[in-house]
Amino acid sequence: MGSDATLPGVRPDQLDGFRIAVTSDRRSEDLIAAFERRGAEVIHAPAIRIAATADEAKLTEDTRLIIAARPDVLLATTSYGIRRWFEAADAAGLGHDLTTTLEHSRILVRGPKARGAVRAAGLDDSGMSDEETTRSLVDYVLRDDAAGTTVAVQLHGFTDEPQLDRLRAAGATVLTVAPYRWLLPEDSGRVLKLVDLICTGAVDAVTFTSAPAVEALFGAADGIGRLDDLLDALSETVVAAAVGPVTAAPLRAAGIEPLVPDRFRMGALIRQVCDHLEQQRVFRLDTRHGPVELRGRLLRLGGAEAVLAPGSLTLMRALLDRRGSVISRAELTAALPDITDDHAVDVAISRLRQALPVPGLVATVIKRGYRIDV
Repeated sequence: MGSDATLPGVRPDQLDGFRIAVTSDRRSEDLIAAFERRGAEVIHAPAIRIAATADEAKLTEDTRLIIAARPDVLLATTSYGIRRWFEAADAAGLGHDLTTTLEHSRILVRGPKARGAVRAAGLDDSGMSDEETTRSLVDYVLRDDAAGTTVAVQLHGFTDEPQLDRLRAAGATVLTVAPYRWLLPEDSGRVLKLVDLICTGAVDAVTFTSAPAVEALFGAADGIGRLDDLLDALSETVVAAAVGPVTAAPLRAAGIEPLVPDRFRMGALIRQVCDHLEQQRVFRLDTRHGPVELRGRLLRLGGAEAVLAPGSLTLMRALLDRRGSVISRAELTAALPDITDDHAVDVAISRLRQALPVPGLVATVIKRGYRIDV
């Protein structure tokens, strides 16, 4: 992904004040750079990582079996997997035989990136799945009578057994090859820190580029007893964004409706996150002290700025949401789980005022609560 700072609609201050978490391992640099170019602070916490298969001998044996079977159909699911497979085949002295064999196979690809990898290997595909999912790819095969055919499947990090079972139930012989695997990160500290940031609303959005990354994040939260808090935050205050429907599936299964671009591409994901934050998550209000703008953690009042801590940010959002109406201490207590009584609310309001360019922006209403001084 090249520089896009000069493209229409891309501004270096577009995401000022926003903090975005990136959970991907591969190609994370592209996401991070794109968001940082627009002014965001980026937290990188890979929830899952891609590694070569743990058993190169099995990969070689599976490749030999596919060459010997001369499959009628090859399902190519990922560009990385295809590239890794052909590299391993070359290393094992099987590259020429694999290419020659697959020249006579009907190759179906899950998406444009897989198509590009197939063509880079000197082969041509016969078609692409409708929805860029393994299910859709299998649907493509099953449009015709699959009985008696041999189907080779390049797996993408984990085995999608239900789809393989559909092929077998239709009478196909299924062979698989797994050139890589998903692993948990070696350092879990960053993932656990991300769980805390999400639960406290200290990030504005979290991006996902694989379903295993979603499941790994849920597992990390569950392991420390914070899964419910994580799901609540992703449902209410923190935007979840998925690159496509497969990645979105475990989020939706948990009751979270993520942002999903119409085109399942990294660039489209970036644009959708940027547009959503700028259009839906910037709060503006005219007050007696000047126009207030809250962008993520950044509060602007006239020409002055302040970066708010998580607790102060939660209070400010609640106050601004009332647009000058009074919000009671009891309501503010409910908004902050660490606050248990009226005195704690008063202390938190005092801290918020100290952080503001104009402390008087938050007014006290005797015996009733607080409001923004409009």
